Amino acid sequence: MAKLAKLVAAILLLSVTLIDAQPATADSSGHTVVVDSPTLNVRSGPGLTYSLTGKLKNGQKVKVIDRSDDWLQISVDGETGWIASWLTKSNDSGFKDGKTIVSRVDSLNIRSSPSITSAAIGKLRSGDLAELIEYQGEWASIIVDGMEGWVHTTYITEVDSEQNQIVSKSDKPKVTDANTFTVTVDKLNVRKKPDQTSKRIGSVSKKETYPIQKIDGNWVKISLAGKKSGWVYSFHGELSSKSSNTSKSSTKTVSIVTNGTNIRVEPTTSSDVALRADAGDVFRVVEKKDDWYEVHLPTGGTAYVAEWVVNSSEASTASKTKVPKKPKRVPGTLKGITIALDPGHGGNDRGTTGTHGTDEKDLTLLTAELLAGKLKDAGATVVMTRNSDTYVSLRKRTSIAQQEGADAFVSLHYDANPDRAITGFTTYYTQSTQHSFAQAINDGLSGSIDLTNRGTQPANYLVLRENRLPAVLIELGFLSNSSEERILTSSYFREQASQGIYKGLLHYFDAQ
Repeated sequence: MAKLAKLVAAILLLSVTLIDAQPATADSSGHTVVVDSPTLNVRSGPGLTYSLTGKLKNGQKVKVIDRSDDWLQISVDGETGWIASWLTKSNDSGFKDGKTIVSRVDSLNIRSSPSITSAAIGKLRSGDLAELIEYQGEWASIIVDGMEGWVHTTYITEVDSEQNQIVSKSDKPKVTDANTFTVTVDKLNVRKKPDQTSKRIGSVSKKETYPIQKIDGNWVKISLAGKKSGWVYSFHGELSSKSSNTSKSSTKTVSIVTNGTNIRVEPTTSSDVALRADAGDVFRVVEKKDDWYEVHLPTGGTAYVAEWVVNSSEASTASKTKVPKKPKRVPGTLKGITIALDPGHGGNDRGTTGTHGTDEKDLTLLTAELLAGKLKDAGATVVMTRNSDTYVSLRKRTSIAQQEGADAFVSLHYDANPDRAITGFTTYYTQSTQHSFAQAINDGLSGSIDLTNRGTQPANYLVLRENRLPAVLIELGFLSNSSEERILTSSYFREQASQGIYKGLLHYFDAQ
């Protein structure tokens, strides 16, 4: 019974890790939100697996009763239901009565959870504004440019909507004669007006450069494709002038994602450790060598850090270089296709552990490496969210796929259940647009491995929910079943499973 209790506890912890859920909060109650989607489904519970109970129209205002993770419980005409918060926007009063926060320091870490040990997923510069969601002890939950995270209250000041306008107009951009704007963050919202509460009309990506039409305080109006234009917040980019004689040299830095990251003497995982860095530490880059950055050490000299354990940002005064076009898609191959492979778990996140002691994180990486080889042989470009036994946050995994221009996202896992008799593989999807992709992968696996096919099933996993790509999360079998664990840990099974996923990908893209 003691072993069974441990297994149940491990599975509950695994579920929380995958879904990345946050506790329900009642701070949103009594406020209204506006539907920001052509139609918005109302569901019986907080998740995509709950039944539909109605629909809302774009622009419709609804009262918020409660909040659970990314879902809002609302009341309409006396009836209650749940809607996806990411398809709404705050009403004029907004959550927290229109409150925003302003960073009082440079390089304020935005963390994935309210703890200094959690991963740094972004930064605020001095004067940057963010929407305030709630407080939790000494931490504040914020949204900035569509990204949710936590900052320590020691380094922020809360302002209301009127003060917000004062802050926004208090500092003029230092480059007043600039005519180009280069984005320095992964994604930056473009808004209809120079105000964070204004409607979002699109987004721009890191390293993209746009002509400037107008500068208003800390806001810049940029020209977009098709004679369109919009406003972006100037602190998330670099202002420059094409007419000036700027050099094409750039200053590049990398920031550490997790605590205890190894900075090594040589560019290899077998090399000695020069020092250990913590989340948010920033190093200046000398050059990049394959998958490693040579960086300056604070004590002098240089050492190496792997690209898969850092975020990189480059502030360049040169105009944007064109990204090479992908090779033309060739039917019957994967040439011209970029696949993001996500080996589940890693580092201190072991995933589930089998009855014979198998760690899920090890099997997912072995399977991903084998699958990557097959995809490359078929002409695909492969992006791995991790290449070694290291922890990568769930949001960063989806971010990596987006940044690298992937055409599809495949997350690999192995399952567990308190009922040790359960066996088989399952292919999960979250959004309806991902279902056909999940079906193709499931069909490919079904024809290659001799396990029970549990089919395609909807599930509310963050790496699928926060993903705009065709994306699946595959549970390749149950490590909690002693007999199935022996099968799953064999090289023969990994060979057959990777072949099945490859065939599913090929069939899916051939049908497009």
